[in-house]
Amino acid sequence: MANKNSNKINVPEAREAMDKFKMEAANEVGVNLKNGYNGDITARQAGSVGGQMVNIMTPVRTMSYTRQSRTQMGHCQQITYAATISA
Repeated sequence: MANKNSNKINVPEAREAMDKFKMEAANEVGVNLKNGYNGDITARQAGSVGGQMVNIMTPVRTMSYTRQSRTQMGHCQQITYAATISA
């Protein structure tokens, strides 16, 4: 069975921008990345960099408020809306 790697950048010019973005995300979470191979960092550190990148790329918007119940007089309901931005 052939190994199909879907982790490729389709636009070659985007490689530099993605590397810069990765370095910025690493600085935000306090991981010391260097150009090239980073085999000396732990899986937890690498995951925190990837997680930070995902958090920046796909923010979640939430809104919460309390309103009067539509069915029972004198009762309130807590309403929370969550929306994600996706392409």
